[in-house]
Amino acid sequence: MDWYLALTVLLGTLFGLMLIGMPVAFAFLGVNLLGAWLFMGGEAGIGQLVRNSVGSVTSFSLTPIPLFVMMGEVLFHSGLAYRAISSIERLIARVPGQLSIVSVLGGTLFAALSGSTIANTAMMGSSLLPEMLKRGYHPTVAMGPIMAVGGIAMLIPPSALAVMLGSLAGVSISGLLIGGIVPGLLMAGGFLGFVIVRSCLHDKSRDTETADENRETRWERWWPFLRDVVPLLGIFVAVVGSMLAGWASPTESAAIGALAAVLATLAYGVLTKAKLVRALIETARISVIILFVLVASTAFSQQLSFSGATGGLLSLIAEYEMSAFWLVVGMLAVILIMGCVIDQVSMMMITLPFFMPLAAAAGIDPIWLGVMMLIAMELGLLTPPFGLLLMVMQSVAPPSIRLTQIYASAVPFLLIELLVLGCILLMPWLATGLPNLMG
Repeated sequence: MDWYLALTVLLGTLFGLMLIGMPVAFAFLGVNLLGAWLFMGGEAGIGQLVRNSVGSVTSFSLTPIPLFVMMGEVLFHSGLAYRAISSIERLIARVPGQLSIVSVLGGTLFAALSGSTIANTAMMGSSLLPEMLKRGYHPTVAMGPIMAVGGIAMLIPPSALAVMLGSLAGVSISGLLIGGIVPGLLMAGGFLGFVIVRSCLHDKSRDTETADENRETRWERWWPFLRDVVPLLGIFVAVVGSMLAGWASPTESAAIGALAAVLATLAYGVLTKAKLVRALIETARISVIILFVLVASTAFSQQLSFSGATGGLLSLIAEYEMSAFWLVVGMLAVILIMGCVIDQVSMMMITLPFFMPLAAAAGIDPIWLGVMMLIAMELGLLTPPFGLLLMVMQSVAPPSIRLTQIYASAVPFLLIELLVLGCILLMPWLATGLPNLMG
């Protein structure tokens, strides 16, 4: 079978199964079984598919995923993350748009501790949005920063999605995790600058202090921050610093983070047996989903290789003699378009089998490309009509909030993220500088 016919059969079957409502992982499983039968020798091919699938999830490099997930779940279910955000709110004096600033700072802090975009947005939305609307914030000003900062969890370690991308793409996981720090901080800085300027220009976003707040001394404002936030920042420093210094592998640093999170919640006296069991159950549930997706994606890459589709597509693109820069631009454009209609895991599963061989053939730095892919997928979280964080915000927002208002609140932050993506594209050292410092 010619490579283009094989590609048509595989992709056509995949999208057909997805269109009839089959879950993504099961759709890939069906395509993999069909590909193994057609291109790998019938029954023997299916046996080989099973052996390859088992091998794809027994890799030691995947161990950070459940550990990073556990780290965030323990802090979330114990309530320690809520205490940290409340401490940040008390620290900020009477400034325009106080809660918008808190949502950016608190969301960035939780992103550095959880690695979960959904948990970040859900927690910040349920805890801050009602109070922001009560104080007279415009809905678009209230919801925008909460959703935008949720996506930073995809970039700043610990990021389970970055570990997943690194494993699927064969890219250094530690390099990818460290490479996302500077872009993530650039986004947080951009969000914070926009919120401050926007709040100063519109008096309706100003907060009013209560009498109790007026009576608080400087020490009474700083003590909760020193007590509830600084120790948690120590967890992030331990995780990232151990990787950056070359003292620990991603797996070892993830173990350090998970252990530190448990010890911190015990020290604060907020971890009960019921909360720990719930956190472990959620960790197991999320980890199984991720590993199942990894199996399906790895097997799909093998079907493309065995069918000759990957080699044929590489030869076709090589005929156009595109430069590495424009090849990267094309890849990012594909991801941005796909982000409007499908989720991030599906994007990785579909694109990586094509993109990584193309990048290797063109001599493109895989960490630079991987970080930009994460940013482009983060944009998909806020892109109408099916951005995942848009749907999460709709689920936690009051019924009076219209979906069009949620869309409108995301637009300024989408533009900021596009600006950061453009900076990384033109200045690769923003993504590769820190990884290059690693041993």
